[in-house]
Amino acid sequence: MVEYVNPPNTAPAQGLYSHVGVPSGKGKLVFIAGQLSVNLAGDVVGKGDFAAQFHQCFGNLGDVLKGMGGDYSSIVRMTTIFVHSQDIEPFMALRKALFPTIFPGPLFPPNTILVVDRLVKEDFLFEVEAVAEI
Repeated sequence: MVEYVNPPNTAPAQGLYSHVGVPSGKGKLVFIAGQLSVNLAGDVVGKGDFAAQFHQCFGNLGDVLKGMGGDYSSIVRMTTIFVHSQDIEPFMALRKALFPTIFPGPLFPPNTILVVDRLVKEDFLFEVEAVAEI
């Protein structure tokens, strides 16, 4: 089980994340590539719809974790990547609704947000990658 920590005397996290994820050392670390908004047929889901892409990306991440023998509580840290900075606020709202349903809480994995010019295909608005202990 991964422990999430906000060490004493550190600035507060600026969202639903912790400063540190500490793996137990009882599993192996897996590095999960950025999950995109793609269905099992390989089609882009939610073209132009950030909320649809958010849910598909996190669903795909859950599928990869399950396929490796883990679940969301296995995540040590995440990186979320955006094409448009304007999608960060909707992300925060969607995350606030989703995270308490997929993580045991009350703390959540460390997360870094990046904004880039584009992802592998122009239709993708969002991507989430993770490191997990399974």
